[in-house]
Amino acid sequence: MKTDTVPDILPPRGHDAKRVSVIEAAAAVFCREGFAGANIDLIAAEAGVSRQTIYNHHGDKEHLFIAVVRELAERTNAGYFETISTFPDQPEDLEADLIAFAVRLHSNCICNRDGKFLRKLVQAEGERYPELFAGWREQGPSRTWAALAARFARLAHAGLLDIDDPDLAARQFLALINADLQVTMMLGMQPDEAALRTASTNAVRTFLKAFRAPG
Repeated sequence: MKTDTVPDILPPRGHDAKRVSVIEAAAAVFCREGFAGANIDLIAAEAGVSRQTIYNHHGDKEHLFIAVVRELAERTNAGYFETISTFPDQPEDLEADLIAFAVRLHSNCICNRDGKFLRKLVQAEGERYPELFAGWREQGPSRTWAALAARFARLAHAGLLDIDDPDLAARQFLALINADLQVTMMLGMQPDEAALRTASTNAVRTFLKAFRAPG
């Protein structure tokens, strides 16, 4: 595993390049310095824009932070929903197909750049500034849980899983696939492909011990 510091800022493209540049720079600075330690001048310098540009678009640091969380949450949700669309509704091999799906969740959503940024901000600032995450609480995890729960309900309806509460099963599935990698990611390290597959395999096998339908 390699140490993963704050990821490099990607070059923005398109007509909203300046807005994207500010959001990307602000995300990097907030993750590195924390909300209290960040300031508009530092973000402006990293984005390559004037401080007035940031004030014109976002007003102040608090509103900029909220915009960063909203942007990361929207992009993360999009990644989750795109990946959930690949859920094995009609699996040929239930265990193998769920493991492959769990690996995709890790690669596309949990361990990617946006997922790491968002997780770090929530872990570092969520308790001190809960009001800054109001939008994320309303639009974030609950939507992912509901979409995944609907997929597990289909497997239960097909007789492959024995589930009384699909919402609970979805939350427990996500908790399990995060379990082995939680400490690694909290320490800022990037798990390699072998680690992702091992964590996903352990999680799915534990999940199926609890929820696989008899026979």
